[in-house]
Amino acid sequence: MKKHLMALAAFLLTLTPAWGQPANAGYRFSPVNQFDINLTAAYWNPIIQHVSEKSGVKLSLKIGRTSADTTAYVLTQEVEFVFTNHLFSPEREQLGWKVFGRRQMPAIVGQIVVPADSPITDLAQLKGEEVAFAGPEAFVGYKVPYAQLLNRGIDIKVVFGGNQNGALAQLFAGKVKAVGGNSQLIEGYAKRENRKFRVLWSSETFHDLALMVSGKVPEKDAQAVAQAFLNMHKDPRGRDILHQTSQKVGLPVDAYFIPASAADYDSYRKFYQSAPPSLR
Repeated sequence: MKKHLMALAAFLLTLTPAWGQPANAGYRFSPVNQFDINLTAAYWNPIIQHVSEKSGVKLSLKIGRTSADTTAYVLTQEVEFVFTNHLFSPEREQLGWKVFGRRQMPAIVGQIVVPADSPITDLAQLKGEEVAFAGPEAFVGYKVPYAQLLNRGIDIKVVFGGNQNGALAQLFAGKVKAVGGNSQLIEGYAKRENRKFRVLWSSETFHDLALMVSGKVPEKDAQAVAQAFLNMHKDPRGRDILHQTSQKVGLPVDAYFIPASAADYDSYRKFYQSAPPSLR
């Protein structure tokens, strides 16, 4: 009997995939936390479900508690597809990620904003004050506006909100005097929450975040996923999903995905050439 049980156990092990690696597990997709976790999931889950169905390549959402946590997954190669602008520094460009798309959206800018009724009207008035940002990895939402403050010699107390929503919530709770952020996300928050802002400063323009694939993904799978993203707005069901998810987060309803290449992100590389050393 014992021999029969051992034989059965050995047979079952040949049918059972390794722990944490289920059969046909597919790939992990990590978008930067531009919103809180629930809103980020509400936006991306319907999109990646559609992409999975159309491509025949299963994608699953993997996000951390904060944008920095999510980027950590990327840097430790725990994911294979991303939506990010955190990978264009000289060091990170060596990691082998390839741009294949972005959203059809107006260019974004880094901004420093205060509530419309704030007595603060000039950046210099922020000296010594607490200013909130999404997190240390946020390019347009932290590195770009904070670099401006550093270059002007305006010493502030940096506060991280975990994502753009968190930073803006602290502003309207009176915990900070201003917020540095991504113009697209600030506009979306204003629309969703019926808030008004005064913009103290805006940067040069940058393209929206990039859809990217790890170099370790087979070309066949990478192409199938890319085409599913890029053709989504041409499919009636896909177009409806894009409209619905965009409305949830305050984006224009025509925020669909279009082809992009590494060259579209040259402005990011230019920033790193002259950025303060602490932000490179």
